Amino acid sequence: MRISRDKLNKLAHVVSDVLAETDECEFLEDRNTIRQEARKALENLLMQETRIDQAARLKIQSQRRIIPEGSQEWDILYRKYYNEEVKKLGI
Repeated sequence: MRISRDKLNKLAHVVSDVLAETDECEFLEDRNTIRQEARKALENLLMQETRIDQAARLKIQSQRRIIPEGSQEWDILYRKYYNEEVKKLGI
C-alpha cells in the first residue's frame, strides 16, 4: 500500500501524541525522536506488506492457467498465499 510522506508523518504524529497522553507511557527520549521512530516503524511495516503482496501476486501469476484478478478464485488464492507469506515472516 502506498501512503504519501505527509500521511505517514501525520500518522507518526498521532502515534506520538497518543503515547504522550497515556499515563502508563513515559518518554525517555524527546518527542521528536519518538515521532521519527514511529515513522520508521510504519515505513518498515508498509514495506513488508508490499513485499508480501508482491509475493502472493507472483504465486497466482505462476499458475498454469490465467486466473483473472477480482474473481472469486483469485481472491481465495490471494488470501491463502498472503497468509503463507505472513507466516514465513513470523508476523
